[in-house]
Amino acid sequence: MTYTGTCLCGTVAFEVEGEFEKFYLCHCERCRKDSGSAHAANLFSSTAELRWLEGEEHVRTFDLDGHIKSFCSRCGSALPNIQMGGTLLVVPAGSLDCDVPIRPDGHIFYADKANWDTALENVAVFDRLPEEPDS
Repeated sequence: MTYTGTCLCGTVAFEVEGEFEKFYLCHCERCRKDSGSAHAANLFSSTAELRWLEGEEHVRTFDLDGHIKSFCSRCGSALPNIQMGGTLLVVPAGSLDCDVPIRPDGHIFYADKANWDTALENVAVFDRLPEEPDS
């Protein structure tokens, strides 16, 4: 299978050839910080190949004691990276421009989740930005 992805500004484009073995939603403090959200959503593969199609010179990688994040230097979007001495490809699920064929395998570091990350299925759902109420 071939998966394609880009950063938000379109400067960086990539493709992944192969299959993902795992899909985790990580709630650790570092993933919450670097995603700016309740959790990071990452796909993992020990066999897939990453190929940069455009903008590889704009890819930056930050390593905080083994917590690795790659991103576009122009827009800051999360991008794939190689970890574990070159044996593990980590792809932020939201960076893909195609459907993800697998469902998350689970939540990890769930004990570290944000205090507001509960019963989110009960929060109102909007198809677009909600309209402001009349003043």
